[in-house]
Amino acid sequence: METTLTYGMVGGGEGAFIGDVHRRAIALEGGARLVAGCFSRDPAITRSRGLSLGLDEERLYETPAAMAAGEAARKDRIDFVVVVTPNASHHAIAAAFLDAGIPVVCDKPLVTNSRDAADLARRAAAKTLPFCVTYTYSGYPMVKEARALLRSGELGSVRFVNAEYAQEWLTLPLERTGNRQASWRTDPSQAGAGSTGDIGTHVEHLVSYVTGLEMRSLSARLDTFVEGRAVDDNATVLVEYAGGAKGLYWFSQVAVGSANGLKLRVLCEKGSLAWEQENPNVLQVARLGQPVQSLSRGRDSLSAEALGFSRIPGGHPEGYYEAFANIYRAFLEHLRRPADPAPDYPGIAEGARGVRFVERCLESSAGGGRRLDF
Repeated sequence: METTLTYGMVGGGEGAFIGDVHRRAIALEGGARLVAGCFSRDPAITRSRGLSLGLDEERLYETPAAMAAGEAARKDRIDFVVVVTPNASHHAIAAAFLDAGIPVVCDKPLVTNSRDAADLARRAAAKTLPFCVTYTYSGYPMVKEARALLRSGELGSVRFVNAEYAQEWLTLPLERTGNRQASWRTDPSQAGAGSTGDIGTHVEHLVSYVTGLEMRSLSARLDTFVEGRAVDDNATVLVEYAGGAKGLYWFSQVAVGSANGLKLRVLCEKGSLAWEQENPNVLQVARLGQPVQSLSRGRDSLSAEALGFSRIPGGHPEGYYEAFANIYRAFLEHLRRPADPAPDYPGIAEGARGVRFVERCLESSAGGGRRLDF
């Protein structure tokens, strides 16, 4: 029986949705136990949240720096830390733990600029520390099936990619109503960018993960439809890939009628495939001259890659928590067996690429949508 690992969390305090998601996903996967935390800039909130989670008071810290130093000095130090704070704070927090020799799991986007991304990559490499960036949607089994199908070459070369991520939750100016999530996600000093950084990075990663295509250039138009908002809330990006394939991305947080509409369609020489996050257990596959096929997770004959991350039988839907847990499954496996080839989880290179994507989109849009090399 494998030893249970321990972890700490920075962020995820009062009113924080994503911290609870991480904790539940790790619990679902099993194999790691929360033992330390700095859940808020307010020590009282950290203490209250930590005690409610059953943590010892001596392992509740007032600052991330104090937590990194305190845990590094312990014989029973944490095996990794999870960072779930606003984007602009990721660099300093992750750097402190890397310097203390502690592996990091960081929510996306990794940081707010490429300089900081390169710095974290250097620190992680200097100590050979695993670093995971939680691009959740690559954890879905049918996303892995899509990737395996394209890699097999059965559908031929990719010609065109259409990806979108539509939400409606920022259609009204929630940041002016006291909504904490809206307040920091629309504040450029904390988020860096708006919809491009928040959900556009998921689009970029999903396409790259599934297709393996290397982006060569892009042309972006970023919109701000809510009057007075300081960041973009809608964007359109035209993409060209090495090898000649083309792409069109759209992401919006002002799309009335859309909850969490992440969708991907890949058109190839001999067929196509389509996947939707809100119906994640099905992959639509079309082959030239044949009926369109709906592959179902847990029921149909799938690749070993997809089967290895499927948890329950077909007809019993798996969703967001399971996908998140699959990211942790691969990361924990790497922590236990670091000498083995790195398992299938998003790393710091993917995080840095996402940061560059945001920067190039902002630059292109500021220049009237001019095409920029990636």
